[in-house]
Amino acid sequence: MPKIKVNDINMYYEIHGDGFPLFMIQGLGGGSEFWAPATVDLLSKHFKVILFDNRGSGRTDKPEIAYSIDMFAADTAELMDALNIEKAHVLGISMGGMIAQGLVLNFPERVETLILCSTNCGFLKSVLPSPEILKTMMLDRGELTAEELLRSTIPFGWTDDFIKANPEFIEDEVRRALLVPIPEVSRDRQLLAVSQYNSYRKLKKIARPTLILQGKEDVLMPPENAEILAQNIPGSILILLDDSSHRIFQPYTEKVVNYIVDFVNTSISKPIETIT
Repeated sequence: MPKIKVNDINMYYEIHGDGFPLFMIQGLGGGSEFWAPATVDLLSKHFKVILFDNRGSGRTDKPEIAYSIDMFAADTAELMDALNIEKAHVLGISMGGMIAQGLVLNFPERVETLILCSTNCGFLKSVLPSPEILKTMMLDRGELTAEELLRSTIPFGWTDDFIKANPEFIEDEVRRALLVPIPEVSRDRQLLAVSQYNSYRKLKKIARPTLILQGKEDVLMPPENAEILAQNIPGSILILLDDSSHRIFQPYTEKVVNYIVDFVNTSISKPIETIT
């Protein structure tokens, strides 16, 4: 289990494959085990894939201080330094997409291309999920086991049809996510960092080729948020996927990986489009 000193923490990371580096940044509470093995395997055929646990998550240290998105971004840049990686493709999902925005805005020289999945630019300028979903997200963890809390959020990740058709996949997701569950206090610190983030006024400063991937059925980050990002990031490409929710790689893992590979290989800006 490799760890490396990053700023004030010891950070857990994994490297898969060879080629130009692709940093993959997870969302709220998620560690490297949240990436489905099939997704990592496919991407590692094209890139040197670097997975890591954000501070507070997984096997990375969990200091008793306030967290922020800019702090997570600085951790990512420092991890690149520690691994002697000057520049990388950067993919972030959900909270990880906010961290990726922070990285490209604060350390633009470190980002070759930017891939934003199922994310937004901060609550102040975003379309929020329904009150029912927000209530579930704010559940008191003291009343639930880690598994009960995790299972309560399954409908946020995938569509009902996918969940019903793929019970073994869902159970494997639960198993891997429970390997190193996030402590309540660390989850609260990450959640506060998300709630305080706002990149809206800075989006037009992003000067790297940007791909935005969004599921049309995402109830946690409604698809209008992807449109806000695309309208404000110069030259960005927006791809909306039918029958896909917050965990954007399912049910179209190979298709989504191909979109990423094609985008990276060409890095050509073109008008916003919808691909179904």
